[in-house]
Amino acid sequence: MNIIRYPATLIVACAILLSAGHAGAAGESASAASSGDWHWSFRYRLETVDQDNFTRDATASTLRTRLAYQSPERHGFSVFAELDYVAELFADDFNAGAGNTPKRGAFPVVADPEGADLNQAFIQYRNGPSRFRAGRQRIIFDNARFVGNVGWRQNEQTYDALSYAHGTEGGPQFTLVYVDNVNRIFGNDVADGDHDQNTWLANFSTAFAGAGKLSAYLYDIDNRDVPALSNTTLGVRYAGSRAIASGKFGFVLEFARQSDNGGPVDFDANYYRLDLSADLGPVNLYGGFESLGGDTIGGRAFRTPLATLHAFNGWADQFLSTPSGGLDDGFLGLKGKVGAWSWNALYHDFTAQSGPGNYGNELDLSLSRPFAEHYDLLLKAALFDADSSAFVDTTKLWLQLTAKF
Repeated sequence: MNIIRYPATLIVACAILLSAGHAGAAGESASAASSGDWHWSFRYRLETVDQDNFTRDATASTLRTRLAYQSPERHGFSVFAELDYVAELFADDFNAGAGNTPKRGAFPVVADPEGADLNQAFIQYRNGPSRFRAGRQRIIFDNARFVGNVGWRQNEQTYDALSYAHGTEGGPQFTLVYVDNVNRIFGNDVADGDHDQNTWLANFSTAFAGAGKLSAYLYDIDNRDVPALSNTTLGVRYAGSRAIASGKFGFVLEFARQSDNGGPVDFDANYYRLDLSADLGPVNLYGGFESLGGDTIGGRAFRTPLATLHAFNGWADQFLSTPSGGLDDGFLGLKGKVGAWSWNALYHDFTAQSGPGNYGNELDLSLSRPFAEHYDLLLKAALFDADSSAFVDTTKLWLQLTAKF
């Protein structure tokens, strides 16, 4: 059995053995299944999309139920399993994408397909500062710009992988991952829900006391199902902060160089990012500039197939793939707190990186708060105003309620 690709049966068996061994060693009478930690969570979301190239608006009302189990550790070994189920409630006037809902093509896409998913299931061995995992797992590097879990969508992106991590909190950390398959947000019922891989991911970081954190990475992505997404990316990232008279000043500098990796088009492209922020107590002023290289010839733009894309280039998700001419994103935001409420307002200006062209601008707004210990409420809006015929005006609204136990 391939424990990287098909981990479920082996994970469950190991969980029972580890739990039983733990209960026996402690002299407990509890059953094996009750010896570990169980967690429930629920995430309800109402999402609406008004997109100018559709005559009908989308309304998606979905609930994700998640059950997670963490076994006790025995001789360094433990197992973890996480099961999700996404249900459509009350409203299903939306296209779930990638062929999940072929009869709903009249609606814009809201990529939250209904169904069950084994989100994570892995065996772990820990020995001092070293950790090994085999199976289906969540992988996030740095700010998830290149490798992430797409946690905004109801069906999370996870990886069938072998991973090794070594390091301690506050010290040097190194992670090496071999990925056999990417379980994408579109689910198991469609071809685009899984991408077969022969991918290696390496990330090293170290913190300097009072000076910041340096990260270096090499991501060698070989996508066997969609070769055009294959690439090799080498980059470096530095994040730091300094105390100022009225608060704290923060900055991030990042550069990456990308080339093709056996895909149909030969290309080289650069990535640049600068973030600046000033924490002034009641408010935080932040802004920056991000550039993904492009070319006047199609197919040569910088690509980020494993990224958590919703967190970048606007919440309206107009740039899930980089335009052929590349993308320059200048952004400026202000966020803060009023009582229990947190608020955020962010403006983007999008232009082509290679050659002339204005793509459009976007205003993103959010308001959130926790309440009653286990619950969180989130309201969000994204308003994209297109300046190019390649894009369309889009307005997205969200109401989300989360409960964790």
